[in-house]
Amino acid sequence: MASQKSSSGLSKSCILIIAVASVERFAYKGVASNLLSYLTDHVKMSTSSAAKSVSTWSGVTSMLPLASAILADSYWDRYSTIMASSLLYIVGLVGLTSWALLCAWMPTSSLFLPLYLISIGQGGYNPSLQAFGADQLELEDGLPCSTEQGKSDTKSLFFQWWYFGICSGSLLGNSIMSYIQDTLGWGLGFAIPTGAMAISVACFLCGSRFYVHKQLKIPNRPVESIIQAVKLAVTKIKSKSLGLPSRDAVELELQEKPLRDGSDCSTSSGRSNSAADEAPGVGNTILRLLPIWTMLLMFAVIFQQPVTFFTRQGMMMRRSIGGGITVPPAMLQSAITISIILIMPLYDKLIIPLLRLLTRQEKAINVLQRIGIGMCLSVVAMVVAAVVESKRIGILRTEGSHEPPQLDSQLAIFWLLPQYILLGISDVFTVVGMQEFFYMEVPTTMRTIGIALYLSVFGVGSFLSALLISVLEWISNASGKHHNWFSDDTREARLDNYYWFLALLSSISFLIFACLCRYYNHLNAAEN
Repeated sequence: MASQKSSSGLSKSCILIIAVASVERFAYKGVASNLLSYLTDHVKMSTSSAAKSVSTWSGVTSMLPLASAILADSYWDRYSTIMASSLLYIVGLVGLTSWALLCAWMPTSSLFLPLYLISIGQGGYNPSLQAFGADQLELEDGLPCSTEQGKSDTKSLFFQWWYFGICSGSLLGNSIMSYIQDTLGWGLGFAIPTGAMAISVACFLCGSRFYVHKQLKIPNRPVESIIQAVKLAVTKIKSKSLGLPSRDAVELELQEKPLRDGSDCSTSSGRSNSAADEAPGVGNTILRLLPIWTMLLMFAVIFQQPVTFFTRQGMMMRRSIGGGITVPPAMLQSAITISIILIMPLYDKLIIPLLRLLTRQEKAINVLQRIGIGMCLSVVAMVVAAVVESKRIGILRTEGSHEPPQLDSQLAIFWLLPQYILLGISDVFTVVGMQEFFYMEVPTTMRTIGIALYLSVFGVGSFLSALLISVLEWISNASGKHHNWFSDDTREARLDNYYWFLALLSSISFLIFACLCRYYNHLNAAEN
């Protein structure tokens, strides 16, 4: 049953799903945004241990969608995956709330059981919900399909409003919940996200009869397809090295070809069935995306900084604003979401026309160029963060090494706003571009896996962030006890060096990404 379309151009069922996703982001950010403060101040973990724990947890949360996406696209369906994973999600939130209330009688290690239950639940919930929401656009006005350009424009609109919705939920989670947790207690601070998540799942169930349930017409086994693609590549290399044709390579190539788009649209898009038969295999498609996927990892490492060391920076700065009001460090993460919420509606009406004047192209920029612009802005954000941190350290050291730092002389926490705002602007370009790129560059029968590939960038980026912290901590400790970049001592910590290091690695990553984009565009042009 096709849903009616609203004046915004999106179906009503699609809008409901975006609203449900925004509440889920409120619940998740209500836990994740202030987790570092909870681990350091309440659980009494060291700064580096807490940062590594948060990064590892975030990494697992973002990597699990790869497994759940295979379940949803190949062995189950997206709606059932959403319902099953939402149950685990709520159980994890209830467990976290119970732990916060009973922490005096609970071992510290048991805290991670509910946290990882949340990871498992979100791993199935997030990619399936986003792909299911995009499925609501597959049937327009009761017709089996629309033009390729119209579908592309509508999907772009969906991904922009999807990100607008989840950022709105993130804003409330970052601001309201961090204040409640720091002032009214962690039990209440975790109970509110739990209740919100339960209500959102109930609302999703209420709209079930209006949803478009897309039927995948071609059996799809992506794991086997990827293995076949790897075997094909190895066989071709061996064949070329021997200078002989390989029957195995031909056989594997024929096994790949049947995997194609399951859409009913054939003639309206200007492509014949024979052209569809020659579409690249699923495994080849994923392997072709891997180089670009790899170069996005450093952006994902920077993406982790607001919930880890940006928050730690704020904890070491003056947070009082008069009248006895103290700003929770995690609340500044709201600056990212506010930037996104303000800029996202202006993207098509202001930013694209300006870029169109510069590029003299009708589309202004393609999706890979959009991602690249955001990567550049993230590098600038790290440079700004390094400069601010150097200024903070300079002020502390002018007071002398023995006296405790005076509150009035400390740098105000609002000096951190520029780096948060720059990251918010970069997200408008890179994150939305990544969602669209990984969704549109895979076959229709693998759209959930496409979303999971996008999320896995942040998962591996989180693990990479934890690894970088461990390596740099070991190197800095080997240089002497006064050279630890991540020291708990506000005078000895050198987060500015860490930010400069990330800016350097991200710059190198961007340059390689730019070269890969040229190759990728040429490859697509050759195939078309």
